[in-house]
Amino acid sequence: MARLAVLHNTLDLRGGADAVCVRACAALAERHDVTLFTVSRADPAAVAADFGVSLDVPGDVRVASPPLADAVAGAFARAAPRIGPQLPARSTLLRAFFRRHADEYDLAVSTANEFALSLPSLQYVHFPQFHGRRTPRADPGTLDPLWSRLAGPTPGAVGDDAHLLANSAWTADTVASIYGRRPAVLHPPVAPVAGRAWADREPGVLVLGRIAPDKRTLDAIRVADAVRERGHDLRFHVVGTAAPAYRDYVERVRSAAAERPYLAVETDADRERVETLLGRYRYGLNAKPDEHFGMAVAEYVAAGMVAFAPDSGGQRDVLAGDERLLFDGVEGAAERVAAAVESGLTPTLPRDRFGPERFADALRDHVAAALE
Repeated sequence: MARLAVLHNTLDLRGGADAVCVRACAALAERHDVTLFTVSRADPAAVAADFGVSLDVPGDVRVASPPLADAVAGAFARAAPRIGPQLPARSTLLRAFFRRHADEYDLAVSTANEFALSLPSLQYVHFPQFHGRRTPRADPGTLDPLWSRLAGPTPGAVGDDAHLLANSAWTADTVASIYGRRPAVLHPPVAPVAGRAWADREPGVLVLGRIAPDKRTLDAIRVADAVRERGHDLRFHVVGTAAPAYRDYVERVRSAAAERPYLAVETDADRERVETLLGRYRYGLNAKPDEHFGMAVAEYVAAGMVAFAPDSGGQRDVLAGDERLLFDGVEGAAERVAAAVESGLTPTLPRDRFGPERFADALRDHVAAALE
């Protein structure tokens, strides 16, 4: 049994990276002594429950946070509408705190991207958080050079004791373009979801995930309008987390829904409710281009839905490059959805292709290799 420190900048957004974090903690706690280092207001056990994961805190995993972490996390959330989520800033703060404790651990496991660390590490990259100016795929912000200098690895000089993983082939290529090393690809864990038989499902479209500008939720609503203009009487149902960081955008989404009787919006639904909706509808839509992986898209597949996503980023991995499911822009999305309805397209991808046990076994193998 090794002493592992899991580093995760924040669980407050409750997105796909957070699902990876809690599943990683649960998987590693079966064999190792695990402490989660984070700057969050959210309760890790509650976040785990949101993703259908049982995590006993502090029984399975201890939690360590900087002094006044709750107040700091709250300050980030309040400032986010003006300055953005500032994940690299949280990561920089987390690294500074962890440095004082690093000697107590055999291995650091980052589930929130890359860090410069003083001990052997396994680093799972959803998308590079530092040196964003080195790739056109990033929107780094004005403080990127500062955060990169304080907490990021040096491009071209990532140490051999840093073992890198990426959530998709697209992300792995992006990491390689910045750091000169291509990570191994380990797709995130997504459990199969029980649902109705296809013939019993409602012919509607589910839009699942964070309600946020980068997720293009308002674009998904425009897709709903365009599909209905094509003569298809489909109901659209937006279900997602409404983090305080995106409160202004969430209000815009709610206002748009209030004007459309065919559009429903739910925020912060519990896991049972999410799985009920995944099992109810036939179609799932993601509107964000260049999604680093596409956790919601993978959940659509796991629930036996026909999923649609932009023809870019890691979503191509999730949908196996099927051109019937991939689109460009709002009109392209509407065309794909309409064509699927008209042709009677049914699901073709295996529901268990991203199963949690596959992820847990592979992660434990990577940890064992890093410890060696």
